[in-house]
Amino acid sequence: MKGRNGGEALDFRRSGLDGRRLSVRPQQGSRQGSRQARLPHGPACRAGSTPRRVTVGRCQIAEIISSHHPPRFEAFAASRGRCVARRAGQRPKPIRHFNGETMQRRQFMNTLAAATAATPLMLKAGIAGAKSATAPDALDPGRWSPFNAARLQAVLDQHGVASARYDAKRRPYAVFDWDNTCIMNDCEEALLMYQINHLQYKLTPDEFVAVMWKDVPKGAFMKDYTTVDGKPVTMEDLAADVESDYRWLHANYQGFGGDKSLDEIRETDQFKDFRAKLYFMYDAICDTHPLEIGYKWIIYFYQNMTTAELQAMAQASNNYGIGDALRKVRYESPKTLPGKAGVVADTHFHGIRIHEEIRAVMHTLRANGIDVYVSTASLDDVVRVFAGNPNYGYGVPPENVIGLRLDMQDGKYTSTYPAGWHFNWGPGKTVGIRNVLVSKKGYGPLLVFGDSDGDAWMLRDFKDTAAGVIVNRMKKGEIGADSKLAAEQIGNPDARFLLQGRDEHTGLMIPDEKSIKYGKAERKLLA
Repeated sequence: MKGRNGGEALDFRRSGLDGRRLSVRPQQGSRQGSRQARLPHGPACRAGSTPRRVTVGRCQIAEIISSHHPPRFEAFAASRGRCVARRAGQRPKPIRHFNGETMQRRQFMNTLAAATAATPLMLKAGIAGAKSATAPDALDPGRWSPFNAARLQAVLDQHGVASARYDAKRRPYAVFDWDNTCIMNDCEEALLMYQINHLQYKLTPDEFVAVMWKDVPKGAFMKDYTTVDGKPVTMEDLAADVESDYRWLHANYQGFGGDKSLDEIRETDQFKDFRAKLYFMYDAICDTHPLEIGYKWIIYFYQNMTTAELQAMAQASNNYGIGDALRKVRYESPKTLPGKAGVVADTHFHGIRIHEEIRAVMHTLRANGIDVYVSTASLDDVVRVFAGNPNYGYGVPPENVIGLRLDMQDGKYTSTYPAGWHFNWGPGKTVGIRNVLVSKKGYGPLLVFGDSDGDAWMLRDFKDTAAGVIVNRMKKGEIGADSKLAAEQIGNPDARFLLQGRDEHTGLMIPDEKSIKYGKAERKLLA
């Protein structure tokens, strides 16, 4: 929030200071500057009091708070350290001046101390952040780890619209992965299960079989994908069973022209077999073959849908996931229908949660003159629903989403991936950013946010990136290497990588670099 004088306005309403606002601005001719404070007229002031304008440093801000609201002084003083703990009325020491490097570190440590002290106060007050909701240029600490909040605020201070180096013709930008970064869990995989559970296909049985086999090699899946009694499973056998199930469902479900309702269909062994084996097939393809095969395979089932139809289904899936409990459900195919493949089982993680800290930081970035983009390994039109629909609050324009694509024919999706369009995962995300953004702007992203191997390259590939933020899922591999660097840099005011903790039972971030995996109780930093 900007004060009327154009300086920074510190709003203490969310700290209980009766709505008082403290406006501050640096004086001319001083690197550090002093601050001018004014307590406004109004019911928030004591009867008979008049506005006071005084020249203050950090220490004297506490004097104003103390004199106008003594009950809040103790909490405020605790959050500001020894300097503001001096009694109100005592003559402040002169402001000292430092060289640039010393001042940068001092400012960072002050921000870190404030963020650390703010955490228990925020929890006690039951609010999401210590700064005013009307201060769009300041990061809401929310559930960011105190160190991460300080580091991100430092990046905003150094590169945002209020910075001396800011160039409106060279606007900085940030790139976010979507699934398990902006939200808890994966909206594309949630949509796969939603599509199965609601039988929302526009495919004839022959078309379904063609999509199911598209680009998938024949043969046995990796050793982890066996029947429940440990026998190998081949694509040929599994596909034969799923084809048989779909042909039966297509003939009997009223949505395809049959006479059975969806509720009746869901009680049948054919539906239960179809669900368990098709989801098992997706995971088996992804883990046995290059991810490009599985990630494209999942979107081919949108064939014959219009964009409006697909996005309506995606929104319904999002809403269902947000309202669903975070839970892992094991789906086992019926023993009464072993088919050729035998009885198989797989587990799906239900539920979706909005990461409020990510949603909020997107708005804060834009308020600081920093553009926001999403790079996803899901279909772009699926993520555009979540990222851009006002119901979810992220506010990302559709043209700012880079993801997988499908060719269109007569206004409908085909099961053909566009020739020449990169696979937007892993190294491909770097390719996408370079081809779509760097080619036009001439520079890389200021900030990058991700969570998995699919994001590891874009997190580290651009020299213009000040910080890469990793939602900590305690993974190994490429993202594990980035996470290890982040762990080593905790406390470094110039940290290039940051780890942000999350509790997978609630879907909420936690003010820590460590995370809590679903089914576990302890916090862990690395895999």
